[in-house]
Parts: sequence; structure tokens; C-alpha cells
Amino acid sequence: MADFVTVAKVTDVKPGQMRSFAVDGKRVLVANWEGTFFATQDLCTHDNGTLADGELIDGEIECPRHGGRFDVRTGAVTALPPMFPIKTYAVHVEGDQILVAVD
Repeated sequence: MADFVTVAKVTDVKPGQMRSFAVDGKRVLVANWEGTFFATQDLCTHDNGTLADGELIDGEIECPRHGGRFDVRTGAVTALPPMFPIKTYAVHVEGDQILVAVD
């Protein structure tokens, strides 16, 4: 089981926003959707472009390169062209800190 690592303060990722952070050598996307924090890999499975430059729309991460979408909660593909889901990571909020467990 992976250990939780502090990646940011809750004020660093405002509702409706996403930011990319380096966690244990990986780029992790932290999203704040309706006041709940989620963490996923920060690379689109279609072409390895960063998702952090995209948008968070109705609980879906939209890739800025080709418009593919992923469910922020599960990583499932919700709009093509991606064929494979993105990894999701456990998130825990402790006080004003966002912690992520990257395996």
C-alpha cells in the first residue's frame, strides 16, 4: 500500500480547477470538483499530452489536445479518441493539506 504524500494546500486548487504536481517522480493531476479533491495521472492515454492544461467540465477532465475526456472519479474514458482509462490515486485531506497516495 502506498503512503500518502502532501502535494498542496486546499487553497492551491480552487473549485473547478486542476493543477499538476510532482509526486514520487510522477506527474499527478489534482482536481477540485464541487469541493471534493481527486487525483489522476497527468498524461492523456491517447498521446501522452498533459491534462493539466485542459478543462474540468461536469466531473470530466477534457484533454486540451484532441478533446478526449475522462471521468475525474474513476479515470474511465467518457469521450474518444482515448481508448484506455487514466490511473486514479487515493486522496485524503488533512486540515488544509491535500495528500495523495501514488503507487
